[in-house]
Amino acid sequence: MQFHHNGYVSTDPRVQPAAGLGLNRPEELPDQMDVLIVGSGPAGMITAAQLAQFPNVSTRIIDRRPGRLAIGQADGIQARSVETFQAFGFAERITAEAYWITEMNFWSPDPQNPKNIVRTDRTMDDPHGISEFKHLIVNQARVLDYFAEYAKNSPGRITPDYGYDFKSLTVEEGQEYPVRAVLEYTDGPKQGTERVVRAKYVVGSDGARSKVRRSIGASLSGDQAFHAWGVMDTLAVTDFPDIRIKCAIQSKAGSILLIPREGGNLFRLYVDLGEVPHDDNGKIRQTSLEEIIDHAQQILHPYTLDVKDVAWHSVYEVGHRLTDRFDDVLVDEIGTREPRVFITGDACHTHSAKAGQGMNVSMQDGFNLAWKLGHVLSGLAPEQLLRTYSAERQVIAKNLIDFDKEWSTLMAKKPEEFEDPKFLSDFYVRTAEFPAGFMTEYQPSILTGEADHQQLAAGYPIGKRFKSAMVMRCGDTNPVHLGHHHRADGRWRIYVFADAAAPGADSPTTSLAQWLRESPDSPVVKYTPAGADIDSLFDIKVVYQQSYRDFEITDAPKIFLPNNGKFGLTDYEKVYAAKADDDIFETRQISRDGAIVVVRPDQYVSHVLPLTATDELAAYFEPLLKATDAVATA
Repeated sequence: MQFHHNGYVSTDPRVQPAAGLGLNRPEELPDQMDVLIVGSGPAGMITAAQLAQFPNVSTRIIDRRPGRLAIGQADGIQARSVETFQAFGFAERITAEAYWITEMNFWSPDPQNPKNIVRTDRTMDDPHGISEFKHLIVNQARVLDYFAEYAKNSPGRITPDYGYDFKSLTVEEGQEYPVRAVLEYTDGPKQGTERVVRAKYVVGSDGARSKVRRSIGASLSGDQAFHAWGVMDTLAVTDFPDIRIKCAIQSKAGSILLIPREGGNLFRLYVDLGEVPHDDNGKIRQTSLEEIIDHAQQILHPYTLDVKDVAWHSVYEVGHRLTDRFDDVLVDEIGTREPRVFITGDACHTHSAKAGQGMNVSMQDGFNLAWKLGHVLSGLAPEQLLRTYSAERQVIAKNLIDFDKEWSTLMAKKPEEFEDPKFLSDFYVRTAEFPAGFMTEYQPSILTGEADHQQLAAGYPIGKRFKSAMVMRCGDTNPVHLGHHHRADGRWRIYVFADAAAPGADSPTTSLAQWLRESPDSPVVKYTPAGADIDSLFDIKVVYQQSYRDFEITDAPKIFLPNNGKFGLTDYEKVYAAKADDDIFETRQISRDGAIVVVRPDQYVSHVLPLTATDELAAYFEPLLKATDAVATA
């Protein structure tokens, strides 16, 4: 955490100084705004939290609830999401209060007595060491609380506007605020009356029954598995030995997915209610809590389950549905106009809860979209950047649904239908990277470069998330994770992995550093806003191959030691060295000739280039950013 650069800070450094519209943010919802976010769930809140870093963008987030969510249905937090939480500054705090999934156990009918269940396998949750972050279970409401705190403490000072229900919208091009949205008060003295507001863009994060989706003429399509599950958050006394371990339990009476919850006592049971007739017409959803408990007790035999309290329960049928577009541009209009309305999360993709993907993928939808909106509305990027949201995220959602279909089908199978009794546990281990959130790989586009130079940094696949690794921070000689310094501040990252020459000596690294700082073609010179700190748009870091003891930090070129803030203080946290016992050049397969790794604001690798490829680096940013006439503060 860095602070004091604008003067001494004695209060909570997580509270950033208000700026722009955050200095005098109206308490009441205004008539006009740049971005209207509908829905304060995970997708909506991360969108608001990221946009709060763009204080000159007027952003409001509405929700029909009268206040914060108290009990959330989602609870699984994959490691990729915890990486994201690190960028928003609350990974450590939420990890401390969460349940950690370390293993998953599997139970099946006892071959000697099939009426009983026995443990058949124990598997590590992350057998391949995919991430340094843990797989967590924590109430969705707490995730929203942390994003709300971040949004409120950011320069834009964004807080939700509760008590507004979205009704409909129309887009009237040619106006400064072309989206006309009709809202209805759901609380207070004006309850039941309507109000019209206008926005430049609307983001629909309003769930599976999204009215925003309906307003743009999009619809969810897909299939239903005709299989039902009862789910309940339970406090109970039981002799089942793995009650505090994630388990897949299959018995003659059905299946249970057991998810321990945070706090040491609560656990969630997904209880198999069996196949649903095609003509059921929703009758299965009337299954009582008592029936769900009775069925769970039968599945757990010979173990007992004495339920003392149920905090929340529901019945749902597995369905897999997806929209063909995530914005208001019709398929045959793509490329002819820019989007004005977007949908995120459950508004555009729904699936079962058992793969633990819904909240996680929804947050990545919001993260993907928000920085793009921030750049466009701040004048940093052209509007065409917004086309990439639907193009990128619709494919990811399709992959999610395909995986979830396979996993939920396996969970619903009867034990005798498996030829190999360990097939389910083997599948869980074999596919671990997908549910952990690390299979997302964006395809080549204006945002994602071609893999012509991928061999220079094979451990940073273009289109996938930037996988952190340990390095030595030269300024204070501390071993740190390189990726953990990537904050959700809307900035691009350019990582310069140096060649073998000594820092400051004539070399491709030194030449690149000089070009980045001085050339009119450099993205730093060309796109950094006038009067802003030189690293306000590009956070440029260097990693040297030498030991940190073999050179002085001041040997590094000036672009890696920028001055910022009102006092022009030096930033000493951009110069790193490889660790002797854990060399990042080895662990991430980086060429000893060096490499440039470009990472976009939402933590995905967008290009890998040689140190000498300045023309290619300049050409990459050409369609993504708008040039500025003046020079930034060095």
